[in-house]
Amino acid sequence: MSHFLDRLKFFSKPAEPFSNGHGTVVDEDRTWENAYRQRWQHDKIVRSTHGVNCTGSCSWKVYVKNGLITWETQQTDYPRTRPDLPNHEPRGCPRGASYSWYVYSAQRVKYPMVRGRLMEMWREARKTMDPVTAWDWISQDEERSKQYKSIRGLGGFVRASWDETNEIIAAANALTIKKYGPDRIIGFSPIPAMSMVSYASGTRYLSLIGGVALSFYDWYCDLPPASPQVWGEQTDVPESADWYNSTYLMVWGSNVPMTRTPDAHFYTEVRYKGTKTVAISPDYGEMVKFGDIWLAPKQGTDAALALAMGHVILKEFHSEGQSAYFRDYARQYTDFPMLVLLKEHNGTLVPDYFLRASHLDNNLDETNNPEWKTLVIDETTGAITAPAGSIGFRWGESGKWNLEQKAGGSGAPIVPMLSMINDSDAVTEVGFAYFGGKDASDMLLRKVPVKTIRLADGTTGLVTTVFDLTLANYGIDRGLGGANVAESYDDDVPYTPAWQEKHTGVKRADVITVARQFAENADQTRGKSMVIVGAGLNHWYHMDMTYRGIINMLMMCGCIGQSGGGWAHYVGQEKLRPQTGWTPLAFAQDWVRPMRQMNGTSFFYAHTSQWRHEKLETGDIASPSAAGGTGDLTLLDYNAKAERMGWLPSAPQLQTNPLEVARAAAAAGQKPAAYALDQIKAGQLQFSCDDPDNPANFPRNMFVWRSNILGSSGKGHEYFLKYLLGTQNGLLSDEDDCLTPKQVKVRPAAEGKLDLLVVLDFRMSTTCLYGDVVLPTATWYEKDDLNTSDMHPFIHPLSEAVQPLWQSKSDWEIYKGIAEKFSEIGGELLGTQQDIILTPLMHDTPGELGQPFDPKDWRAGECAAIPGKTMPNMTVVERNYRDVYKKFTSIGPLLETIGNGGKGISWKTGHEVDVLRGINRTVLEEGVSQGQPRLDTAIDAAEMILSLAPETNGHVAVKAWAALSSITGRDHTHLALPREHDSIRFRDVQAQPRKIISSPTWSGLESEEVSYTAGYTNVHELIPWRTLTGRQQFYQDHLWMRDFGEGLCVYKPAINTKTTEALLGTKPNGNKELALNFLTPHQKWGIHSTYSDNLRMLTLSRGGPHVWLSETDAQAAGIVDNDWIEVFNVNGSLTARAIVSQRIPAGMTMMYHAQEKIINVPGAEMTGKRGGIHNSVTRAVPKPTHMIGGYAQLAYGFNYYGTVGSNRDEFVLVRKMNKVDWLEGPLQEEGA
Repeated sequence: MSHFLDRLKFFSKPAEPFSNGHGTVVDEDRTWENAYRQRWQHDKIVRSTHGVNCTGSCSWKVYVKNGLITWETQQTDYPRTRPDLPNHEPRGCPRGASYSWYVYSAQRVKYPMVRGRLMEMWREARKTMDPVTAWDWISQDEERSKQYKSIRGLGGFVRASWDETNEIIAAANALTIKKYGPDRIIGFSPIPAMSMVSYASGTRYLSLIGGVALSFYDWYCDLPPASPQVWGEQTDVPESADWYNSTYLMVWGSNVPMTRTPDAHFYTEVRYKGTKTVAISPDYGEMVKFGDIWLAPKQGTDAALALAMGHVILKEFHSEGQSAYFRDYARQYTDFPMLVLLKEHNGTLVPDYFLRASHLDNNLDETNNPEWKTLVIDETTGAITAPAGSIGFRWGESGKWNLEQKAGGSGAPIVPMLSMINDSDAVTEVGFAYFGGKDASDMLLRKVPVKTIRLADGTTGLVTTVFDLTLANYGIDRGLGGANVAESYDDDVPYTPAWQEKHTGVKRADVITVARQFAENADQTRGKSMVIVGAGLNHWYHMDMTYRGIINMLMMCGCIGQSGGGWAHYVGQEKLRPQTGWTPLAFAQDWVRPMRQMNGTSFFYAHTSQWRHEKLETGDIASPSAAGGTGDLTLLDYNAKAERMGWLPSAPQLQTNPLEVARAAAAAGQKPAAYALDQIKAGQLQFSCDDPDNPANFPRNMFVWRSNILGSSGKGHEYFLKYLLGTQNGLLSDEDDCLTPKQVKVRPAAEGKLDLLVVLDFRMSTTCLYGDVVLPTATWYEKDDLNTSDMHPFIHPLSEAVQPLWQSKSDWEIYKGIAEKFSEIGGELLGTQQDIILTPLMHDTPGELGQPFDPKDWRAGECAAIPGKTMPNMTVVERNYRDVYKKFTSIGPLLETIGNGGKGISWKTGHEVDVLRGINRTVLEEGVSQGQPRLDTAIDAAEMILSLAPETNGHVAVKAWAALSSITGRDHTHLALPREHDSIRFRDVQAQPRKIISSPTWSGLESEEVSYTAGYTNVHELIPWRTLTGRQQFYQDHLWMRDFGEGLCVYKPAINTKTTEALLGTKPNGNKELALNFLTPHQKWGIHSTYSDNLRMLTLSRGGPHVWLSETDAQAAGIVDNDWIEVFNVNGSLTARAIVSQRIPAGMTMMYHAQEKIINVPGAEMTGKRGGIHNSVTRAVPKPTHMIGGYAQLAYGFNYYGTVGSNRDEFVLVRKMNKVDWLEGPLQEEGA
């Protein structure tokens, strides 16, 4: 009505102006503003985040209007930093801002779905059979099972009910357990830090039934093996705010502005302080434009560059010139002063083991673990002594595991001798392995000062220090004479700046300048030189040599443990900050211990039969000083050997069902573990790893959730399709010309090993397309969960802004439903069973003190088979399968009877469990869980994590620091006492992100005075690193490390995967074929915070798969920008658009990670199949040195150490496509 009257005023006289003519009153119609207001009106704002592996961990406002999610914007209420440090916010990126598109998109999985042929057979069978019999009838018949396996990936899903899907899954699990064993049920989900409860939901169910959780950090190749090798730490790095404290910053192989967008402002802001920045990358990445200096080494040669920089640092600051700070730091915090024995090999002396107390008379009076106590020479007395802090002091005694410069036995002050150059008995030539090519001998002889000592057996031995070995390895001329040392930087001697120039292409003058500036800055600022590293370096086969080269520079300059300095590795969102609170939830340690865990790389290498196509001979990567027979075994042989010796886990574990082994033991009147050991020694009970293609050893059921393994991380994609899934594939490799294992049984290749693949996702991903059962999970805006990152010190939530749409459910509710149905079906079938579990010699347990010297293989008769020493531990667990659901939904009693802990520290948690009884309420129903705290909802599970973790509960933090204090003999509780009464609840983090509490399970401090940086407590609290020496290690003395030439850091070029020669020119299409190095970096339009099918990101990019080429290579192959090209090798083929760019150097090509084949992908000319994904042309190649176990820091831990899935050594053939075929005809089934 008012608008009608406004029209009547049309002819009214305008109002007089005011404010001296600067203001006037208008009578324009303002109803148009309502449209704007209504567009941005909302009913509520809910805090959530994106549960993906992007490391950003950004808090977002999710806007809800009329029950619908309308849009999202960045939260800006993070706790402030101190005044001299920029705030963390704003945090976010265009990928995260696009996420709400998925909630209502056509890509959304809305209902439970089952592969049509499987569903048809299931419904037919259920008319006359019980669920388990029905699944047996379908899955165990070769013809019937092939009907649904052979069409995986080809569509044909039908809608099902939750009751039906849960029944299928429960029946499949129950039958598998009964017929084959619980360790044939596998689960894969990555990166728990991004949504902790969602991850835990699946692994809790698997752990309760005896299934296997696969690791992921190693499989993704995000795990840097150099970190466990040097520090005994999986990965611990500075928060991004600490970049701002640096005064010299290198960004090496990490495209910070593009892949660390929320944190990149610290990188740009620190330059305003005057910090010098150096960008190191072969291509012109986005971080290069922020660098003061750009070094562009040829891809894969970064280790050579790092070694040359180390040469400059050692020469100018440790040899000819000496920095007092560097030397004091190295003396106390590194293994530089440790003594190393020398041994003769073919007439040449080579480095051997660290000298241990057990090598000397009367064990040097060390009665506890003398084989694991390393030695130094005390400069003040000249005596050999065992300094406190080595791994031998960690286990079996208290109060001496610290970095005080004292003798471990007497407690007397010592000054460890760094070098023998002024106090040697002789100078002798020592051999150092060289792998850099024909420009030098494969064994470099260099002079080293040595001392002669008397050993316990009465013989004499030669020893030197790690410092002296390191300078010789780097080719430093110390005036000792001999060849292979450099008088100047222009000498072409490994590893001088001149030498690196011919390998990397970087000018020697630039290398000298950067290395000198880096070290000068560290010397003047006491360690404030930092290196940011990432996937650009870590995805190569010899990534540990590259990383150790860089880490060596940081240790030489005293940067580790100093704010503003150190090693900053960012790849995956690995930092699960409340880890010790999460672990008992995730692996059901409140009910049963131990759980089954398996390293993902070894599992997939074996069960996708990638080993059948192996061409890398171990002799090609072995040292010239290796023990005899080192090069005789294949990579699979080494892996199986490591599993038998208890170095790596196994899955499946034994060829015989472990439940049957326990029953047979009972029938024989023996304890199950003793019976199993006798049967293994007698050869009657076999390890599954020795016969991977025996049907008894197949993985049978697999769960995939929070992951798109077949569209993202699945190295060897086509091998997955052919061998694991048994479906159409584009594999072009012929195994006839590949290596045959010597110690592993080889059978005819098996295809379609998995009987059931269950996939949980909110979108129809590549993995969903190959699944048998697809379950609709809630999006990140429809569930409650927790999220942390290594990039910032906060914990914050995912929250349910709207209830899960259509028939989707949260991961917690999905697995709860499966557990309930399994308890009904499996409980009746299985009842109560005893289960034998094999676990490796784990890091951070006494088991890491395995075999101290040459490893013996019990199966070869070299030693006795001793569980927990020379072979895996064996533990018997009783499982009542009727109680799986009750245990899933309650907190078990073991936290009160045994307690909790992590990383070798333990404490009591009875009080916290009592508190949870009040928070979560108790179970009232009769049964095993009566009186225990409930875990009905995801919020209940989150409260369990928050209450048990020292990072979120101050009382627990004080207890944890007290537990560590008893081991070190030093009081550390002062680090947590100021926040003792802080207790973070789920509602607290929904209100605002909360800063976590300092915990002894991490090596940095959460403080208002210092930014979090790794190694800080080691340096400032004198807590040892969890290594053999207790210090940061330049030297690795395990036999396998030395056999493969990696005792000290060396340069190893990329391996030859031999994947292009066999195909070159075999199926020409008239266009030129180029052989190029194939790299898969993270991308701007779908790093991890969204996926490659997001419409908004597709619109901003090329709209489908694309591959980058250099202008030079494109011109040579007749390719212009946006042409369709085919990229292929023996592993498979992919099709994509070409992006031709000046930023790419000749000889390499890039396809950004996780571009799936579900959008805009034509057929490949080589295969006649739909073009593949980036991993269609890759294959996993494990490394023997990553299989070492039971040896201090070189011991298995879930996602801590183990084989990794590298892929950047790969070469491909690239050509322009002649015919673009979209394969739109009728489906042609293979073999039909």
